[in-house]
Amino acid sequence: MRFNKKYLALTILIFLIELMIALFLHDKIIRPYIGDVLVVILIFCFFRIFLNAPTPRLAIYVFIFACCIETLQYFHLVNRLGLEKIKIARIIIGTSFSWYDIVSYFIGFLIIILANRIFNQKVKRT
Repeated sequence: MRFNKKYLALTILIFLIELMIALFLHDKIIRPYIGDVLVVILIFCFFRIFLNAPTPRLAIYVFIFACCIETLQYFHLVNRLGLEKIKIARIIIGTSFSWYDIVSYFIGFLIIILANRIFNQKVKRT
């Protein structure tokens, strides 16, 4: 376990982008799909602040976690817990299952893997 300032900065930046998307964009592409791509990257970066786990393994865990949350939406977890009137619970857990969300999470996963490969190739060259 360690503390990584670069991933802290990246986490804050992506969180602010997600916040701006949530507050100001109400379109049919960026908010529902790009936001879901970014949330996987955000969660990955958050864990990398503290963990020095191998990137592929951590990326897979984050993808699985996102899919589990999406599956809980399928079973209407927010309603089952009686949290449907609590806006933050609806935002964090979500309220509707979508295969497109899982595809978006997978794209976020692929971006993490590709960025890691590109970064590792640049490090090897220097």
